[in-house]
Amino acid sequence: MSQRLSAAQQRRLIHAARQAQRNAYAPYSHFPVGAALLTKNGTIYTGCNVENAAYPSGICAERTAIFKAVSEGEREFVAIAVIAPTAQPVSPCGACRQVMAEFSEADNPLIVVSCSADGQMHVETLSDLLPRSFTKTTFPAKMQRRKGYPQPTPRSR
Repeated sequence: MSQRLSAAQQRRLIHAARQAQRNAYAPYSHFPVGAALLTKNGTIYTGCNVENAAYPSGICAERTAIFKAVSEGEREFVAIAVIAPTAQPVSPCGACRQVMAEFSEADNPLIVVSCSADGQMHVETLSDLLPRSFTKTTFPAKMQRRKGYPQPTPRSR
């Protein structure tokens, strides 16, 4: 069953994403992006894009927010808002969509709120953005790690 995102929650997320966008480090693209991730327990984690002279070494705002949340022990997410200096609502890149898919459930997909510079919004689910995604359920059951399933042990040197 899919969760709904209230107008107040959308406004809160967009505000937090806009605040995070101010911290973006984008000296090469000059394209600052902000993101705000809402967890199931109501906590909001923010992120911004951080570029690097070695271009592939940078990270998008969406992944920054998700990785911050995961590093704090969060695993259940409701929605993410993304804002960029665009005329139309910005859509997450493929790498960000794939990371989102890792923490989105088929019966309760992550809600993605895309926002433009002037406040235009587009709301959809991750299932809409990334149909037939590659997830942990893609692996055969024997490869899936489950509670009680033998885990590899570190090699001794």
